[in-house]
Amino acid sequence: MKPSEVLEAMKAFKNLKLYSRWGIGALAVVLIVVGVALLGTSRNRNSVEARGTSSDNSASEVIFASPGRVEGASETTQVGAAADGVLKAVFVKEGQSVKRGTLLGEIACDELQASLQTVLAEADGAREAKARLLHGARDEEKKIASDKTAAARATFEEAKSRLEMQRALYQKQQISKAAYDQAVRDRDVADANLQAAVRTEELLAAPPLQEDTARAESEVMAAEGRVKTVQERIGKCSIAAPIDGTVLRVYARRGESFSTVTPRPLFSLADTSARHIRAEIDERDVDRVSLGQKVVIEADALDGKKLKGCVAKISDMMGRKSISTGDPADKSDRDVLEAVIDLEDSSRPLPIGLRVTVQFLSNGSNASRRDR
Repeated sequence: MKPSEVLEAMKAFKNLKLYSRWGIGALAVVLIVVGVALLGTSRNRNSVEARGTSSDNSASEVIFASPGRVEGASETTQVGAAADGVLKAVFVKEGQSVKRGTLLGEIACDELQASLQTVLAEADGAREAKARLLHGARDEEKKIASDKTAAARATFEEAKSRLEMQRALYQKQQISKAAYDQAVRDRDVADANLQAAVRTEELLAAPPLQEDTARAESEVMAAEGRVKTVQERIGKCSIAAPIDGTVLRVYARRGESFSTVTPRPLFSLADTSARHIRAEIDERDVDRVSLGQKVVIEADALDGKKLKGCVAKISDMMGRKSISTGDPADKSDRDVLEAVIDLEDSSRPLPIGLRVTVQFLSNGSNASRRDR
């Protein structure tokens, strides 16, 4: 019964003023019958039994239908930023083709540039200190040490000769004991100066200690690690394309702030070189879909035209619904199985994201499900 007929019946009851007990009972019966009829006409668009024939006038029967959505050669990728800040620049526009790694936008990170210069200077200083340690003393320093050693050795030889002479005179009692003792002290001082000069020369010529080398290497590694950390943070300020494709939507505007605490997409990309349909099959119809199965695609945007296709891929895992049909009778608590549909006619590029209805035909229902 149509809603207009229901209204006519209700008006008839009002005109007759059937307010008696029997009249109210009859009206209740009529309303119950109408409600049952309306509920019977509603159907679940995620899985519907269609007992007709396909649009190509073939004998293939539509065994069930599922909602679907048009996708590109790749799934639509939502691109955000990895750093907090204000959007400094947007380098692309909608419809532009980009390669992987193309700069889409940039977050202002000026304070990190200053930090980078500081850590770079620290890393250079650590490397220079290590190089000086491994190289040892300069040639000029080594020459000065060698000259001091030669002078100390000459002084020692002179003091030694004087002591021998003073000893001979002292034995002949020609000088006092005080003069002899002074000669001994002069020889000892000259010997000590010589030993100190020799040790200094050997120290300048010796290789660095192992612990000194290890400490220098650790300081260099720490400085380079700080440089890498700052560079990675600066790299997060640049928003690059993760795939080759086309910019479908630019949500970002210059001067807008972005936060990783509450992230949002700034760009939407997809490979638009081809089109396919991603259908969501209700869990009750999983056993009736197979690879290679023929389908018919319908959509309001096609103005009555129907497209043909076949099942190219079936997911191995059930998931939750992501396509809303807008039907109040559509149950959202059922799991679905995703299937990818290849179109036979790709001359008409459908808008990515367009919702469609996929009708699965019986002529491919008995095909075996091959490895996916």
